[in-house]
Amino acid sequence: MSKTSDYYFDLPPELIAQTPLEQRDASRMLVLERKSGTVKHCEFNNFPSFLQSGDCLVLNNSRVLPARLLGERLPGRGNCEVLLLADKGERVWECLVKPGRRLRKGTRVSFGGNALIGEIIEVLNNGNRLVRFEYEGIFLEVLERLGEMPLPPYIRERLENGERYQTVYSKHSGSAAAPTAGLHFTPEILAALTKKGVKLVYVTLHVGLGTFRPVRVDNFTSHQMHSELCVISEEAAAVINDVKQKGGQVICIGTTSCRTIESMADEHGVVLAGSKWTDIFIYPGYKFKVMGGLLTNFHLPESTLIMLVSALAGRKKVLEAYQQAVAEGYRFFSFGDCMYVF
Repeated sequence: MSKTSDYYFDLPPELIAQTPLEQRDASRMLVLERKSGTVKHCEFNNFPSFLQSGDCLVLNNSRVLPARLLGERLPGRGNCEVLLLADKGERVWECLVKPGRRLRKGTRVSFGGNALIGEIIEVLNNGNRLVRFEYEGIFLEVLERLGEMPLPPYIRERLENGERYQTVYSKHSGSAAAPTAGLHFTPEILAALTKKGVKLVYVTLHVGLGTFRPVRVDNFTSHQMHSELCVISEEAAAVINDVKQKGGQVICIGTTSCRTIESMADEHGVVLAGSKWTDIFIYPGYKFKVMGGLLTNFHLPESTLIMLVSALAGRKKVLEAYQQAVAEGYRFFSFGDCMYVF
């Protein structure tokens, strides 16, 4: 089943969540038991009741950069937008830019009244730009002052509080998009899980904007995945391996956590510590080496993310669950409700 169109479903635009709920853990949760296909409807704050002592959650602690910079071309040649994608070192970033036709090699741009200056030093084959920045102080602090959250293209409402596009456990800055399954968690939910004996393990995968890139080929196996940097510490790897060896469930919070541990596991399912760039593409037929359950948001039709969920639970069961979610008025995508598959 390699046709991209097999992962299409009708989604009314009004179900695309434009703003986060006032309370993080008040979201709804669809629960799919993958063997039977049974679907239950509940609220996310019931999530701890589905876990057992000795299980472990794998959470992505990457923090979203305020990577959208609005400025002007120098000298006084009109407005522009630069979106940071990847740190290339030596103050150089790979970026998306607007308007592309006017931001050629050698163009200089100013942000925040010259508090930050960028120069286009190379135009890449994919249309992205390499930009070298000039600034005083620490770059992340400059970004916190001048940058905006790079919200996905399907969100048109302005986000009043940037922290609502961060998980409460975010730590390492580097993502261009949030690991959105984690947005439902509160300190209280995390404390309840720990009290129950569930181990919390933090890994890092810096999410790229490629996560929103549509599959444009009819046979999705020809789709070229984007690469993202992932990191697992010695301590995190040891906990995951110990839980798995003792028969506990390893449950990933979001597709990014899943892609991290599956990328860092050897052929025996042993998770190795370290860091690497991963372009792993998980779709039906993939044999999971570590993950036993997944909490994730509802994804775009024909996306690599719905294919990953289908690899765990089966395409037919996932699409039937999505049809129920649509019928029940669940909120979709980044600020929407969630789905637990086990």
